[in-house]
Amino acid sequence: MLDRTPSDLRRDRDQLARFARRPIGAGRIETSLLRGHPVVRMKVTIVGSGDAFATGGRAHTCIRVDTGATSAIVDFGASSIYAWKALGLEFDRIDTVVVSHLHGDHFGGLPFLLLDCQFGERRSKPLALVGPPGLRQRLDAAFDTLFPGVRKLGWSFDWQVEEILPRTAYERNGIVVETFPVVHECQGLATGVRIGDGSEVFAFSGDTTWTDTLYDLAADADLFLVECFSGDRPVPSHMDWPTLRDRLAGFSARRIVVTHMSKSALARRAEMEKAGLGLAHDGLCIEL
Repeated sequence: MLDRTPSDLRRDRDQLARFARRPIGAGRIETSLLRGHPVVRMKVTIVGSGDAFATGGRAHTCIRVDTGATSAIVDFGASSIYAWKALGLEFDRIDTVVVSHLHGDHFGGLPFLLLDCQFGERRSKPLALVGPPGLRQRLDAAFDTLFPGVRKLGWSFDWQVEEILPRTAYERNGIVVETFPVVHECQGLATGVRIGDGSEVFAFSGDTTWTDTLYDLAADADLFLVECFSGDRPVPSHMDWPTLRDRLAGFSARRIVVTHMSKSALARRAEMEKAGLGLAHDGLCIEL
């Protein structure tokens, strides 16, 4: 495991300073969650930036997307409930949860999210869970394994599962969600996720090896969050740094930030920064 060292923190501060000096049109990265401030432009908070094994002490994938009209979550892995609480976040403003694919480090925390809404926050407003075909069946199985009988609860709020096919627009509360098929073995459909609010666009690769579909997914996005699990050799179902590096010129996204890094990828952070990429870490907040 790679703990964050003082040199890591200094590097993050330098990175933040570089983004802050960019022109306004390029956006900036903020160091706080700006609690209590109204959201005018889209804001993306990296709640969890880790791989499946929490390399570097990083939590499973979880991204919060805030707009002026609504808030959404993209992926909620098994350890995301801890990371969410550690940042002092609540679910009261969340209207939509989007799941990229059905691996535990991306959707395994959903039973905990729903039960916290029920018993912790005593939620009353509806919640939509949006994901690939099979989401409802796998969520039911997770509930039955982790909390037998809980699906028969008299829920205090209405939550619905919406299973969508790739390249099909799903609109809710002022945002449009579209998914794109990517290449990742998960005994189901793996997707990248694109969310727009009419002004800004956030795109996320999900877990995937290289596919030219990523160019479409990230096209003209204000922020593209891309996984890069391996720092050197190709690995099945995931991105590696040499492959991503060699294809960076083809992206039209305004900013690219790397996430989901293993030990070998974390060791390449200096190279990634030199190539103009941002580096995700738990708690990073990006205002577009």
